[in-house]
Formats: sequence, C-alpha cells, structure tokens
Amino acid sequence: MLERLKEIWLDAKQMRDERGLTLIELLVVVVILGIIAAIAVVAIGGLIENSRKDAVVSDAKQLVSAAKLYASSNPIQAGESIILGVNENGNPITSTPSSASVPVRKESLGKYIDTMKDALNSDADYKDSFVLVEENKGKYTYTVTLTSKKTTNEYFEEVAASDLKRSAIEVK
Repeated sequence: MLERLKEIWLDAKQMRDERGLTLIELLVVVVILGIIAAIAVVAIGGLIENSRKDAVVSDAKQLVSAAKLYASSNPIQAGESIILGVNENGNPITSTPSSASVPVRKESLGKYIDTMKDALNSDADYKDSFVLVEENKGKYTYTVTLTSKKTTNEYFEEVAASDLKRSAIEVK
C-alpha cells in the first residue's frame, strides 16, 4: 500500500513538472506560419502566371507545327506566301482562292487544330492566331502572329518561329 501511495505521489509530481504551451509561444508559432504562407502565396502566383505564359508559347509553336504539316502535304509554289491559321481579326480564317492579283493566300488550319484558347484571357479565343509561310528558293520561313483580344496582353506579332519564348510575352 505504501508503494502504491509513492507511485501516486510521483505521478502527481511528474504532472506538475509538465507544462502546456503559453499564449506567447502559440502566437509565435502562428506568426511564423503566417509568414511562410505569405511567401508561398507569392511564389505560387508567379508559377501560375508562368505556366499560362508557357501555354501561350505552346499555342504559337503548335501553330508552326500545323503550318509545317500543311506545307508538307500542300506544296507551296515558288515565291508564294500563305497565311495559315485559326483566327484573323477575331474571325475564323477561311480559304480564299489563289489568284495573281492576290499576293497572299489564306488557308484555315482547322483540319490540324480544333480550337485555340487564350490562357491569359479566361480561355477566350485569340484575336489573331496565324502563321505566314513564305517560300524562297525551296526554303520555308514561318512568321507567327498570336494576339489577344485583351489590349493589355502582348504576345507575338510577326515573330520568327525560333524566337517564340516566354520572355517575349507581356501582361499588364
């Protein structure tokens, strides 16, 4: 019995030695977590914007790839220029017959690309999304125009296919 009382007394003494968190310690932990969350929100916001810019660059490269597919299956005549795309001035590009009085022929890439949505403008259609393909001595050059309906966004306007980079995109 005496041993049992000693155990109870030691347990009680041990409980007195253990203490919980004070209000100050709890506030310090909350402040540290708040600072970490604020840093994470800023970093994640930048990642999201960069991924949207990457989607625009990917769309531009997809236009070039579709134009290359078109050019390989529909040879372009010597010295001829063709506009291949999805939208021009907000309207779908439709085929226009080639004639001597029209220096640039327009063809739709609808066969190769279903739709293109502007990742930086709430997935709306692009205002302009086309590639100018020019043939010169058996060599093709591809110039991309990809613009947003939003006037504050600047993407690519007559940019060579090799210069399609995220750093060229401006969002204001």
